Amino acid sequence: MKIFSESHKTVFVVDHCPYMAESCRQHVEFDMLVKNRTQGIIPLAPISKSLWTCSVESSMEYCRIMYDIFPFKKLVNFIVSDSGAHVLNSWTQEDQNLQELMAALAAVGPPNPRADPECCSILHGLVAAVETLCKITEYQHEARTLLMENAERVGNRGRIICITNAKSDSHVRMLEDCVQETIHEHNKLAANSDHLMQIQKCELVLIHTYPVGEDSLVSDRPKKELSPVLTSEVHSVRAGRHLATKLNILVQQHFDLASTTITNIPMKEEQHANTSANYDVELLHHKDAHVDFLKSGDTHLGGSSREGPFKETITLKWCTPRTNNIELHYCTGAYRISPVDVNSRPSSCLTNFLLNGRSVLLEQPRKSGSKVISHMLSSHGGEIFLHVLSSSRSILEDPPSISEGCGGRVTDYRITDFGEFMRENRLTPFLDPRYKIDGSLEIPLERAKDQLEKHTRYWPMIISQTTIFNMQAVVPLASVIVKESLTEEDVLNCQKTIYNLVDMERKNDPLPISTVGTRGKGPKRDEQYRIMWNELETLVRAHINNSEKHQRVLECLMACRSKPPEEEERKKRGRKREDKEDKSEKAVKDYEQEKPWQDSERLKGILERGKEELAEAEIIKDSPDSPEPPNKKPLIEMDETPQVEKSKGPVSLLSLWSNRINTANSRKHQEFAGRLNSVNNRAELYQHLKEENGFVLFILEIRFVNCLYSLIKHCLLCSAIFHYYDELIHVTYKE
Repeated sequence: MKIFSESHKTVFVVDHCPYMAESCRQHVEFDMLVKNRTQGIIPLAPISKSLWTCSVESSMEYCRIMYDIFPFKKLVNFIVSDSGAHVLNSWTQEDQNLQELMAALAAVGPPNPRADPECCSILHGLVAAVETLCKITEYQHEARTLLMENAERVGNRGRIICITNAKSDSHVRMLEDCVQETIHEHNKLAANSDHLMQIQKCELVLIHTYPVGEDSLVSDRPKKELSPVLTSEVHSVRAGRHLATKLNILVQQHFDLASTTITNIPMKEEQHANTSANYDVELLHHKDAHVDFLKSGDTHLGGSSREGPFKETITLKWCTPRTNNIELHYCTGAYRISPVDVNSRPSSCLTNFLLNGRSVLLEQPRKSGSKVISHMLSSHGGEIFLHVLSSSRSILEDPPSISEGCGGRVTDYRITDFGEFMRENRLTPFLDPRYKIDGSLEIPLERAKDQLEKHTRYWPMIISQTTIFNMQAVVPLASVIVKESLTEEDVLNCQKTIYNLVDMERKNDPLPISTVGTRGKGPKRDEQYRIMWNELETLVRAHINNSEKHQRVLECLMACRSKPPEEEERKKRGRKREDKEDKSEKAVKDYEQEKPWQDSERLKGILERGKEELAEAEIIKDSPDSPEPPNKKPLIEMDETPQVEKSKGPVSLLSLWSNRINTANSRKHQEFAGRLNSVNNRAELYQHLKEENGFVLFILEIRFVNCLYSLIKHCLLCSAIFHYYDELIHVTYKE
């Protein structure tokens, strides 16, 4: 295990030859800040930096960012190359600061443009860089001491960043060959030394810089492996701010850094002390501070950095700072930060504000919804840290409601089925190797992914979106259809399941159709079975390519779905009958709801007519020669109106009263014997007379008697009429 990466050692090799004294041709207007310029005075001419100055400033900015974020275990060695190699510092921790490097560079001074170019070469610095990489650092020596017999596990890897002005692509290849040969030679020397270590991996970053306005003679090239030990990449960059931007991007790539821009920072204006404006400050830090964004997929927070379109940044919004640090936040990580533009006024104000003991909360900018505070800036021991706050629910809180998830108010998830699904797809140690049909070795992870893909080809997440997964009758088929191959027994079980569903449809058994979000009684029975068959076909077709036996299951399903013509005709008649019943039920319901007063008026009229007929019956009974009562048309009782009992809605007051009266009257008399013994609604009278005297019988329609008894049942004061008609019926009429 190599416990030191290439970022542990970084060697800067800066060309100090005479051509580096050439101007970069990017002018700086340093006289533009003079406010009250006297008339007649000629302004100073703009100046421009040299290639050497641009290289030194860019490399120092690289080192500043690295030292701010990684004050320990990330080391830099600086080498200046002209007629020889000048090593400005060592690997010791005491030399790892900007003050030492700036003082050493000041002692070196700018390159002499009148020096002999033939005596100067960048090769001296590259050879010295390889020698420096072979030297052991304090951290490597400590690790080797602790491991003792396993000292070879300590790796020695590093990176060489060379800033020069190359002549052509062939010149670049010559520099790469020189580095490769030097590494090979010094590895031989290090193998026989206790104070040196062999270079196991080296990254060579060649940066060709040239004045603005000129054409580059060197082409860019991405990282390329030249040997198992050496990799190389070439960057052709214009001098000035372009070179600074390139090194800013490289430091992020080399040390896994990320960018965060703090927006809406309120600051007072220098010209107007009573007003304030909002500014932005870009910070660099380790990329682990954005790991929560990557996990949650919040890519909308990203944007382009001010350094250029090739660098991305995460935007966070300034919150009102807190006056004390007593409140503890649930923090999941803290990372050192470094401002991108360290000398700007907004960066300086923010840094001083935090170093004075203040803390700033940062929130994610959102167009809608509640505010989400994800980070906090605070200082500890004179260093500023970006704290990552947990924006999700803490483990100390109660588990969230399922309605708080990404589905919103959806609560009918198949939670129990999902638990069973996870239990069936758990990963377990796979010890014995298995081989595929073609003889290749089967990778357990790929096999697990393939099984998971088969189980999720059709798996509805919500109960209301499925019918077959809510039916126990479909479980035998759904559990085996996801297999890679089926046995004859599995095919037989699937066919039995399909036949059972056909039998259920023939019996018109109800299905577990969800009516959530629908009005009325939901779909009709035929429509329910049509939905069920379609969903079952979708499930089977999703696995039809697994094997030929899956095809047999689908063929059985399609054969059962194609019904004979007489079956379709029966279904059509059933649908018409259901529609007719629905219309009659609706008519009865409308009749009851819209005209309840008509029923009460009709009942009142029936009672009044009953009283009048009762009085007339008393008069007829008192007369000795009273003839046979006239055959009047019986009144229509309320029971003969359209039956409201079929209605599944609320029962009216009239129906309740009529049922009560019918029940009470049925207990007050004995049922007519002729009605009990009738055949086809006809009763034969005087059967005993026919047997003895041969009288001709009169056949009386039962309907007449029914009408009489129906009228009697609805009259509460008709007991006399009941006795009168009872005697009348038993009178014997001779021929």
